[in-house]
Amino acid sequence: MSDSEPTDGSRRRTGGAAIVTAAAAAIIAALFHVEGGYVDHPDDPGGATNHGITERVARDHGYDGPMAALPKETAQEIYFDDYIAAPGFDRLLEISVPVAEEAIDSGVNAGPAMPSRWFQIALNSLNRQERDFRDIRVDGRIGPASLAAYAALERVRGKATACRLVGRLMDAQQAGHYLSLASGNSRFESFMPGWIDARIGNVDFERCYR
Repeated sequence: MSDSEPTDGSRRRTGGAAIVTAAAAAIIAALFHVEGGYVDHPDDPGGATNHGITERVARDHGYDGPMAALPKETAQEIYFDDYIAAPGFDRLLEISVPVAEEAIDSGVNAGPAMPSRWFQIALNSLNRQERDFRDIRVDGRIGPASLAAYAALERVRGKATACRLVGRLMDAQQAGHYLSLASGNSRFESFMPGWIDARIGNVDFERCYR
């Protein structure tokens, strides 16, 4: 199964956006707390960053001022457009807030395609050799096939357990991603303590049961 429906950001201001606004706002507020303000670390290939938004991303959105002065409101719009709506994580928010939070938080740090793949890999690993549902293509795009597979897992395992299983597997893959980065380039070791402390285990999957 493949996700043939394009994720083009068409849901940014309509449809699901009205449903997920409160949940998205809460997640963005948590991101601001984790990311902090302006930094320009010499080991960070992203360069100057403010509120977790890199200079390249800010310029792509039309901001031409100094990065140290990037308004929080602009950063909030970028978070929603690029890291929630565009990759289809708004649809995950409608289904499971903890899983969506894991995807959004990871996507801000690693790029949205990475947690999309981790979500798909987790689903494929939980289908008991396709006895419960068919494998989906791991293409880094959250579309109908991925969401249908998650719904099938919920039917088999129950909503709470499906949420916890997928969320924990995504978190584990995120940790492996950081280890891979640091082993491939020692510059990334500068960020490992912060990544592991702030980004691994930071989503409470006990909320799956609430």
